[in-house]
Amino acid sequence: MTGILADRAIGELFEQARLRSEGTLDHDQIQPASLDLRLGSRALRVRASFMPGKNSRVADKLERLTLHEIDLTQGAVLETGCVYIVPLMESLDLPEALSASTNPKSSTGRLDIFTRVMVDYGQEFDKIPAGYKGPLYLEISPRTFPIIVRRGSRLSQIRFRSGQALLSDAEMQALHEAETLVASEAPNISGSGIALSIDLKGTGPEGLIGYRGKHHTAVIDVDRKAAHDLLDFWEPLYSRGRNELILDPDEFYILVSREAVHVPPLYAAEMTPYDTLVGEFRVHYAGFFDPGFGHAAAGGTGSRAVLEVRSHEVPYILEDGQIIGRLVYERMTERPQALYGTGAGSNYQAQGLKLSKHFRLS
Repeated sequence: MTGILADRAIGELFEQARLRSEGTLDHDQIQPASLDLRLGSRALRVRASFMPGKNSRVADKLERLTLHEIDLTQGAVLETGCVYIVPLMESLDLPEALSASTNPKSSTGRLDIFTRVMVDYGQEFDKIPAGYKGPLYLEISPRTFPIIVRRGSRLSQIRFRSGQALLSDAEMQALHEAETLVASEAPNISGSGIALSIDLKGTGPEGLIGYRGKHHTAVIDVDRKAAHDLLDFWEPLYSRGRNELILDPDEFYILVSREAVHVPPLYAAEMTPYDTLVGEFRVHYAGFFDPGFGHAAAGGTGSRAVLEVRSHEVPYILEDGQIIGRLVYERMTERPQALYGTGAGSNYQAQGLKLSKHFRLS
């Protein structure tokens, strides 16, 4: 069948040894349409990011580019502005009909941790060709906050795909009319994507519109929930009736879409990371939206998309209602056994403007 593999089929990949791991799976590691990937026991600080290329294994290039090795078994700090390569606990032996793609987890993106997966002989990041057999490596570069990670930390996730599952413009229009993919009376659908716009009117009496990351902060432990005071790491931003925001270069912002988002149970969605047609900025990370995100029956009514945004080289004025990204939808091969929002790992169902799970208000 053509489509994205659901949780049951991902579990079968482990049973068939198409997916392997160095240790027992975490109880919530398999998501409705993806698998969380775990860091191995060592990180390699490298001189610069690199692509393996069609003639090289990752390990071969690491022999030349590694500056030093860091033991992650007891936890270690990864500094901002540095590039690290971490062999992952999971590896693949995919059948010829199955390819995969990877993405940062939602919490990873909201911490401004730049990650992407590499494979041996790979010519693209985050894309794993059909039939790939071999190890997986994660490139990690914290951009705003230094972080603590350890063996087993989960920063990235992988989806498995059989054939071409992407919906066309006409199919997406029909699905929107039947299921309301975004809460918009006149959806903007083009290039197989449906547009999301930015909310800069804000919420609450002061019109909170988002947050800007602070510099020179303490470290964030990626495995601890509600462990850090929000105001130690973030500057709240308010509309003050202007309904606009000037993005400064090299600053990191957490903003939110104006529209609620809905991913029906038989579909998965992904946010495209950058569109030069809508302005000199980018939604910093592409993101996976699992089946059931925003689905009323899974408690997701009103779920909006949280956006990690950076200006692109120059200051840029965002205005309320401006298009900031697009969602593309793909078919699932089957309905997942557990929809997003019904499991312990569903941290952002029914969300509005929300920082990652690591922060508390006071």
